[in-house]
Amino acid sequence: MKFRFNLKHFLLCTLFVSSFAMFSQESIVDTSVLSDFNNGIELYNNKAYAAAQKTFEKVRINSQKNSTLKADASYYDAMCAVKLNQTDADKKVLSFVENNPISNKKNKAFFNVGNYYFANKKAAYALKWFQKVNADVLSEEDTKELNFKMGYSFLVSKNLTLAKDKFLPLMNDAKYGNDSRYYYGYIAYKQEDYGIAESTLKEIADNKSYKSEISYYLLDISFKAGQFERCVKVGQELLKTARKRDISEISKIVGESYFNLKQYEESIPFLKAYKGKNGKWNNTDYYQLGYAYYQQNTFENAISYFNKIIDQKNTVSQNAYYHLAECYLNIDKKNEALNAFKAASEMPFNPEIQEDAALNYAKLSYEEGNPFENISDVLQNYLKKYPNSASYSEINELVVSSFIHQQDYEGALAFLRKKKSAENITLSFEVSLYRGIQLFNEQKLEKSLPFFTEAKKASNENIKQKAHYWEAETLYRLEKYVDALAKFNQVKRIIDSRNQQEFSLIDYNIGYTHFKLKAYDKAITFFHQFLKLNIEEDAIKNDASIRLGDSYFATKEYDNAIKIYKNVINEFGSEADYAQYQIGMSYGFRDNDDAKISALIKVINEYETSSLKDDAWYQLASTYTQIKNNRKAHEAYDQLLSKHTKSVFIPKALVRQGLLYYNENENKKALEKFKLTVSKFPNSADALEAVRNAKNIYVDEDNLDGYVAWTKTLKFVNVSDTELENSSFAIAERKYFEGKNNKSLLSLRKYLTSFPNGKNKLKATYYLADILFNDQLYAEAAENYKIVLDAGQSELSEDVLAKLSQIYLQQENFSSALPLLERLEQEAYSTENILFAQSNLMKGYSETKAYDLALEYAKKLLAKDKIDTNLRLDAITIIAKTSFINDDFATAEEYYKQIENEATGVLKAESLYYNAYFKNRNKEYESSNKVVQELIADYSAYKYWGVKSYVIMAKNYYSLKDAYQATFILENVIKNFKQFDDIVKEAQTELNKIKENEAKTNNSITPQNKN
Repeated sequence: MKFRFNLKHFLLCTLFVSSFAMFSQESIVDTSVLSDFNNGIELYNNKAYAAAQKTFEKVRINSQKNSTLKADASYYDAMCAVKLNQTDADKKVLSFVENNPISNKKNKAFFNVGNYYFANKKAAYALKWFQKVNADVLSEEDTKELNFKMGYSFLVSKNLTLAKDKFLPLMNDAKYGNDSRYYYGYIAYKQEDYGIAESTLKEIADNKSYKSEISYYLLDISFKAGQFERCVKVGQELLKTARKRDISEISKIVGESYFNLKQYEESIPFLKAYKGKNGKWNNTDYYQLGYAYYQQNTFENAISYFNKIIDQKNTVSQNAYYHLAECYLNIDKKNEALNAFKAASEMPFNPEIQEDAALNYAKLSYEEGNPFENISDVLQNYLKKYPNSASYSEINELVVSSFIHQQDYEGALAFLRKKKSAENITLSFEVSLYRGIQLFNEQKLEKSLPFFTEAKKASNENIKQKAHYWEAETLYRLEKYVDALAKFNQVKRIIDSRNQQEFSLIDYNIGYTHFKLKAYDKAITFFHQFLKLNIEEDAIKNDASIRLGDSYFATKEYDNAIKIYKNVINEFGSEADYAQYQIGMSYGFRDNDDAKISALIKVINEYETSSLKDDAWYQLASTYTQIKNNRKAHEAYDQLLSKHTKSVFIPKALVRQGLLYYNENENKKALEKFKLTVSKFPNSADALEAVRNAKNIYVDEDNLDGYVAWTKTLKFVNVSDTELENSSFAIAERKYFEGKNNKSLLSLRKYLTSFPNGKNKLKATYYLADILFNDQLYAEAAENYKIVLDAGQSELSEDVLAKLSQIYLQQENFSSALPLLERLEQEAYSTENILFAQSNLMKGYSETKAYDLALEYAKKLLAKDKIDTNLRLDAITIIAKTSFINDDFATAEEYYKQIENEATGVLKAESLYYNAYFKNRNKEYESSNKVVQELIADYSAYKYWGVKSYVIMAKNYYSLKDAYQATFILENVIKNFKQFDDIVKEAQTELNKIKENEAKTNNSITPQNKN
């Protein structure tokens, strides 16, 4: 019988043998290990995972290798690790699978871990394990459960396409159908597949679990499909029953639907009810509500929403800014409209809006001024960009006017020369006059003259007369008095009777010019003519009176001089102390010594701050000496020597008092005075006189040896005086006074080389320095001036101190200039030099940040009866700036207000900036903005202060809740004015603050990185 292989029999036998083997193994397992395993199962089922895990670990360790029990213990150990959220749980599961690849628990392990993470809402972790499950070996129910949970996990992980694929087969399932249909429809909605979404969601629209959400999605789908009327109707019904969290979104759909139906009034309450995404709106949200208010002509409300739109450039922004500009115009805020039109004109999304915005921007720039661009540039740029514009001619006519309005006369002249026509040539003469006056005010006198010459060609008589007048005034300021006089006389001849008031100072100017030329008789005539006029300016009238008195004094008409000087005193004019002093001197020349003494005593007693007190004491002493009242003379000399130690009269007073003692036979006291003169003022002419007078005393006392011994100690005494030295110096001095500078330089240097210790060394060195100074050879001049100064006080000291300090000031060498200025203030005789010293001490201390001293000198200058207007403004400015630096804002504000009332040019611009600053600080934001607008409109030539004021304006707008204007201004400052680094940094800081704050409520804004 043939053997026949029976597969069924083979399998049965194999199964029997295997079963027997298993039974045999299990029969020998340690019953305690099995008991532990069962205990572990019980603990696991009771959710005591920590205890169960320890038990399973024990079983795994004690079980036989490759046994079923060991594998099962590893499985449950891994499940416990998952339940306990242990960090190595994943590794334990994977280790179990790796060590037991054919275990029937492998698939279950993956599924269980996935379910655990799913139940704990960790979709990404769940998905990782679900994807390891072999769905082919799962039951049908488990397969459905796996697909549903994987679909949900894909959805949560935002992998919508894979999620959709998982839900699709379950949509008709009894258990998972409704949920799968909802999620499927929701995914279609998110993928903007609105047809599928609507058809799917409608099938379960009445499901209580999803009714609220589905109603919203269907409403939104209708909105996106443009079914606005349906949205209005359905949306308002939904709002009656909607959950609180859904009211905002539903309101938004209803509001936008009304908006799209152009029912703007109805849209407003619904748009306002929208709370935004995460509590924030975006630019479109603000635009819609702003536009709805705009359509109702409630412009203030419209502005409050339009001006929230910042930080983006798109169609929404362009439309918003254009309508924002229209709103501003409707409430007469033209400067704000200007900025909004500019923004709209720079965006290309709607060309019609762009061109119309550009036209309005150009017109408003001309009407209101432009803070960021030259008006002429704005107008010309419009013409270039829109050459076919219907408004081309209108804008073209505004170009020249804009130059003049901006005081850019140089630019206006360039434009007029470029486009020559009869009209432009005529206009150029007038503009030349304005440019000349502008340069004159900037102290650029030489540069101003050609413009006045050009303006004299004008056919307009008023322009021509003004050109002649300003030409004469310029020549006078240049100290070209002969030429100036001729021009002033010409003006007087040609001025029209109708313009007398405009040229009311002409006689005053002619009188002053004659006075400078020492033609005092003629000066008297014109000063008299001027004073007959009804002039309201007291300062000018007073000055004319003083000069009239001086003219009479110079022509020795002392009675008339006294009469004029008394008028000055009676009218409490400035320089009353000077007038009183001159009265005394006039009486002296009339030999009325008592009247002279009385007048001089009044100078001392009645004018506390007068700089003429030392003059008065000296003259009193001289007068008392003349009338033989020696006691009073000594008293006057003693007062001068004790109270005015820096006076220029000190050496003279010492010599005169010495002579007085000598005449009284008080030789010892006389010799003391003469020697004191020599020791303190060795290089003065008075010292030489003192030596000669002392010699008389030594001779009288028969002590010639004592005289010789004393003179040997004096370097300046002429012990080697030769005819050669005298002749050499005389030649050099003569050339110096003749103004022959080159020849004089050679002669003076030759003298100083030949006679280095000559008695005229000091004068020669001074003459040399003076020539070098006038030739602007300042370094060499300074070296020679220092030689004169180091030799000690002399009659040359005052001028040397003035000139040398001037050199150092030009070099901004304040450390060298300040000590000289301090000396000059104390030692100067000339009022002009005292003022020069004090004014520059004030400025020097300010520059070197010695603010207390700067303040002291500023107040000292302001205390004077009469100072130059510019110097007075300098003093006020120093006080204002120093007070600001010292945080004394009340004082700074007070003085900047004075500056604003009096200043012109750049100082006026600066004062306006501080006016705006203080108003901002006082929370007067709208008033502050008006000041900035004045600065921008009238002083745009002074860019720094204008640009700096823009930052103040931006702060004002933000405080007034206008974020658009604030950011617009700051962005344009940063973009257009990089040359002002300090202002750009300040603007960037403010812009960052605003954007950071606005980003809290506006999703469209990106906060700036902090510097």
